[in-house]
Amino acid sequence: MSTPKVDFANWPYPRHVAHRGAGKLAPENTLAAFRHGASFGYRMFEFDVKLSGDGKPVLMHDATLDRTTSGHGRVDALTLGEIAALDAGSWHSPAFAGEPVPTLAAIARYTRANDLLVNIEIKPVPGDEYRTGAAVALDALSLWAGAAVPPLLSSFSEAALEAAREAAPDLPRALLVKTLPTDWLDRLARLGCVGLDANHGELDANVIQQAHTAGYKVLCYTVNDPARAAELFGWGLDTLITDAVDRIAPA
Repeated sequence: MSTPKVDFANWPYPRHVAHRGAGKLAPENTLAAFRHGASFGYRMFEFDVKLSGDGKPVLMHDATLDRTTSGHGRVDALTLGEIAALDAGSWHSPAFAGEPVPTLAAIARYTRANDLLVNIEIKPVPGDEYRTGAAVALDALSLWAGAAVPPLLSSFSEAALEAAREAAPDLPRALLVKTLPTDWLDRLARLGCVGLDANHGELDANVIQQAHTAGYKVLCYTVNDPARAAELFGWGLDTLITDAVDRIAPA
């Protein structure tokens, strides 16, 4: 199974990406958040994926269920069926009570039906980096088979990105970094990435120019100040990830 060949020199992704759906305006990593973000004109969504106890990819940022669901403990201690029974909306506000934890398959159905693009952050439970990277990549390859623009895979875990590369080499990858390492260009090359996805505080015009000269695109997270967004785009940033879908209008 393969994806259509895409020229990543001509970046196929939009300049603005909604963080975890609609960031803070709806419960993160839920279909409700995606729909809310889309209502502001956003056409691409970043979200976190890890594996349930029975190896199924679900949307969840934390290693534990406590912050964003009615469940408790490790995500990988529950089966998909048990996770599906949880409430992932009430923590945010009563309007979203009963919102379920979506599967990667559900997100694929929604985004493909509505011509939306995705950035899948592979977010393994600690200790499960390789298996998560391979499983998420294989499922993404299948779920987005034939899509004109494939999902962009990203991760802070280099082991997860290596596994994703082995499992689905045609899917594009970006290395996430909180602090820019001195050898960041070497890491991008070793992992076969198409881009760097950095904490925006680590970026300046020189870093973005270095990446472009080496043939890489530059994304950044999580920018919620319109003035900062304008500064980054002025330096040549390719894609910006934001919670502020109501204050930063997508291009």
